Amino acid sequence: MNAILQVKNVSRVFSDGNKALDDVSFEISEGDFTVIAGSNGSGKTVLMTLIAKLDEPTDGNIQLEDGFDAGLVFQDADSQILGMTPWEDVLFGARHSGLKKEDARRVTEEALRETGLLEKKDLNARTLSGGEKRRLAVAGVLALGRKLIIFDEPFANLDWPGVKQVLAIMQKLKAEKKTVIVLTHEIEKVLALSNRFIILDKGKIQFDGNAEDGFKLPLDEYGIKNPLNSYQSLKDLLWS
Repeated sequence: MNAILQVKNVSRVFSDGNKALDDVSFEISEGDFTVIAGSNGSGKTVLMTLIAKLDEPTDGNIQLEDGFDAGLVFQDADSQILGMTPWEDVLFGARHSGLKKEDARRVTEEALRETGLLEKKDLNARTLSGGEKRRLAVAGVLALGRKLIIFDEPFANLDWPGVKQVLAIMQKLKAEKKTVIVLTHEIEKVLALSNRFIILDKGKIQFDGNAEDGFKLPLDEYGIKNPLNSYQSLKDLLWS
């Protein structure tokens, strides 16, 4: 299958000399569900901003196939809410994308239905749960017609019901063969959905393959807790 995203020898060095990414290369095909894992500071968020064209690499280049612009679901979902209600929030993006009024209303309704928020379209968007706010961010991405959806630490600050809501929308996107990238260190929650597993550590790719092979690596050395570690007693539930 042809690659819709090509990251070629990408480095990002900031003005203070900090090298956030160092010669990163990989490709993503249409329909891939890719988990990019790494500890805080590994370069995941920097990589996301480069793919989304919010920043530019110092070296290398990133190519997205026409029609596959990236849509982002930020860790801080509140920062993406611009409207008073879910309806106003999604409609705002659709209208500012250049759609005519009726088309914007149509894609807004479709996106809210797709994400299970249509019945809450007139509620105060700020009072939604954490999981619902992330689903609202996904609705905004879908209304804009984005075919590549990137989640940045999607489980951060969520309770278990919120995690389940986010996982449900991810499963739906996967079933619809959307192209998804999840940047996270909480791989135990989502890796089973992936067909691709990339480990990023200190700005470098340490592994690119499938989850089964990735588990053979010393994940702890990359700041990632191996979820296959068995729990034999209560004391094993203390991560140390």
